[in-house]
Amino acid sequence: MASVFTFADDLPRVSSPWRSGPDSGKRSNSERSTSVGAAAASEQCSDSEIERLEAEPQDGPIEYKLHLLLRPRRAYQKMSTINSPGYRVNDRKFKDTRSSVPLASSHQTRQNRLQHLTTQLLWRLKQSSPEHATARGDLVVPKLPQDSTELAVLQEPAQLLPGLEESNGALYEIGVADDGTFVGLTKDEMDESMTTLKVMAASLGCRVEVQRMKAVGTCDWVDDSEESSTKSHHEDLWVAEALILPILGGQSNSATDGDNNMASGAPRRGASTTEQLRVSLTGPTTSGKTTLLGTLANGTLDDGRGRSRSYLLKHRHEVASGRTSSVAQELIGYEGREVFNYTCMDIKAWPDIHDRAQNGRLVFFLDSAGHPRYQRTTLRALVGWAPHWTLLCIAASEETTISTGTHSLTGADGALGTGIAEMDLAMAHLDLCLKLEIPLAILMTKIEKAQRTLLRDKLNSILTRVKATGRVPKLLTSPGPLAADFPEVPEQDQKKVQTEVIDAIAEAGDPLAIVPIVLTSAVTGMGIGLTHALLGSLPVPPTPTAQDFVPLALNPEQPAALFHIDEVFELSRSRAHSTLDQSTNGSAPVVTGYLRFGKLSIGDKVVLGPFPADDEDPGAFVPNDHPSPGYGLSIPHPLSAEYARLSARHGLSALKTEGEWRTATIVNIRELRLPVQAIEAGQAGSIQVVFDEIREEQSESGDVIEKKRNSTPRIRKGQVLAMPSRHMIETGLSLQASTGFIASFKDLDLQTLTVGNLVNAYVGMVRAAVRVLRVTRQRSQLDPIKSASEEADDVFAMNENIELERTKSETDLDTCNTEHHVTLELLSNREWIELGARVVLLEGGIKDKSGGLDGLVGKVIEVAE
Repeated sequence: MASVFTFADDLPRVSSPWRSGPDSGKRSNSERSTSVGAAAASEQCSDSEIERLEAEPQDGPIEYKLHLLLRPRRAYQKMSTINSPGYRVNDRKFKDTRSSVPLASSHQTRQNRLQHLTTQLLWRLKQSSPEHATARGDLVVPKLPQDSTELAVLQEPAQLLPGLEESNGALYEIGVADDGTFVGLTKDEMDESMTTLKVMAASLGCRVEVQRMKAVGTCDWVDDSEESSTKSHHEDLWVAEALILPILGGQSNSATDGDNNMASGAPRRGASTTEQLRVSLTGPTTSGKTTLLGTLANGTLDDGRGRSRSYLLKHRHEVASGRTSSVAQELIGYEGREVFNYTCMDIKAWPDIHDRAQNGRLVFFLDSAGHPRYQRTTLRALVGWAPHWTLLCIAASEETTISTGTHSLTGADGALGTGIAEMDLAMAHLDLCLKLEIPLAILMTKIEKAQRTLLRDKLNSILTRVKATGRVPKLLTSPGPLAADFPEVPEQDQKKVQTEVIDAIAEAGDPLAIVPIVLTSAVTGMGIGLTHALLGSLPVPPTPTAQDFVPLALNPEQPAALFHIDEVFELSRSRAHSTLDQSTNGSAPVVTGYLRFGKLSIGDKVVLGPFPADDEDPGAFVPNDHPSPGYGLSIPHPLSAEYARLSARHGLSALKTEGEWRTATIVNIRELRLPVQAIEAGQAGSIQVVFDEIREEQSESGDVIEKKRNSTPRIRKGQVLAMPSRHMIETGLSLQASTGFIASFKDLDLQTLTVGNLVNAYVGMVRAAVRVLRVTRQRSQLDPIKSASEEADDVFAMNENIELERTKSETDLDTCNTEHHVTLELLSNREWIELGARVVLLEGGIKDKSGGLDGLVGKVIEVAE
């Protein structure tokens, strides 16, 4: 399936038919690829040689109109363009009569004709949007005044109609018949048609640019109005080409404006206001996560052989092995009890789900890998994407053994390592979810294959671990219908979820307090209605802010908006967005992820980083990523010579590095594939940026010195996109990258961590190899006589003189309340680490029964620059 950041490889371009010339009929549509701006610039001198255009295409962003008058056209005694030999189509309409040549007379009222013309323009604009995106919102056509001279007041552009943000525009050939013949308009008729076109465009939030005008003939007509005597007129006939483009207005280019907007609480124009719930699916590789998600999203039951999951898999080796290796995304909408997925007739893509669920909620699914080989992918979905809820899938079927040596490309079992019992791996996922303190729901899958005794034993194990953390499990079963294509949630399922889960969470005041457990089957449809009811009702956390982790007074370098980058693509820019900057480059990077806090809009000035300094080789300090000797061992192991280079690099303070943060302008935003003007805190999507050009410095002697900087730096996963706050701008502060950090842990297994160890650290979207520099134990609340901290050498030593005077229970209680501070050094790159962020440490390789998921969970308490 496509991911959240999917774009068309070749964006639709608006191509002028004037480039085709008289032999246009011999050219295919694929050859018409040059934008109209280039056409006008390069071939304007050859317009006089063109006698007609190719016939109007049925589809696409080009429209031929004889005129755009809101009144019947005057009668002509003679028109040289109609009587010319080149005119062949619809001659009957223009045959000379005894008194005149009537042209395109209309029986529509002025208001109805304007409505028809504006709807036609909207359709043409949508034809140049990627995937012919649907415009969302009601078409509002302005009320026409009685006097045509007052139309000018209606040319003020309105707000851009949602859905047209990525349109490349539309071309109107005015005075041209459908077969491409130049018919022409007199000067006053052309002016009146242009005014109508501007009124149409303004009502959609667009502007009009006249590309060319050409005289194509002459006409004779008689003015027999009562105010004057009969008078003959001889005038030129003109044709014109006009380009209609969306106006991407309402942007804020300063941090000051952005702060004001956030302070007022008013959503920026074009931002989606639909509630968004981000959910990660995790669990062992054979638990049926992807199959269940396919059933929920497509409304079709599985055939027992994985047909449902085939809609979601992204790679060929995933289809061959049946194992997910990447993070796949899916979207389902809810409003009340209604379910908006691909079973709805009018839903073909994610933007359609946005349309239907405008007043409800969007549930954004992150389907992670379950096999231990793809440990980093599992952590990416659980930690990197910061889900609001986690759905842990555990198979209720017979116990299986997961081979540790499965080849990722063929799915064939190998001989590397030993097997892991499926339930042991499921318990490792459960323990990690409980440590992360993310609201959790458990789905028991494959219930149609369950044996009563085995199911009871599995549930007992799950309930024991959940209760040990102080949470209350709620087992949900439903006597409702067994189906998958629910147009709405069954009433009994909705009431059960509301009574036993939602009300209980509200009473406890904490979503962590309740852990729903649902018995499901993607084959029979059991529990599907309950799962939909749960997804449509689970509480969404409050909108995140910059002060969620640490108060602003303790962290003055906190930006006004922060976007965590997950993946990066290089894509072409649409013509509409390229007008925001003067760069001649036709492509720009697209970064995907989620907005941690703040708001970002098209046109905002932002910074990206951290990048290697200007005087550094970007690849010189990155350790060689040696092949993994076995699954689960994914950290790089640098040689001693590489350690020396890393240490030399870290000796340079981030305060003094040049080129570590690059400024850029946002030119395009999509919120879950929906083209929008802005993205708000907590929303996931993709942002296209254009980097500012390289600045030149002038020495005292007047010589120009260019900074050694890549014009388009290489963006990587784990970097951030941020908008500086007002305080940072006023005080001259900038974002600071880190060479290391100190994290606090309250974990009994910390004794396995020793100084000098290499481990993997996951902080936000950052996944980095780190080295343990120091481990200290803080003062226990039960023993205030002990020193504030003890060095790592003493942490794990046995002081017999003290321990003999204390009972075993006191010692255990003291250990449980002990907090450890671990100092970690980043080995590969400087990273932006947020104070207070959750951090997960995982050692390389695997442990027995845990599949490499037995990690340490803590939080960042100090950042080293």
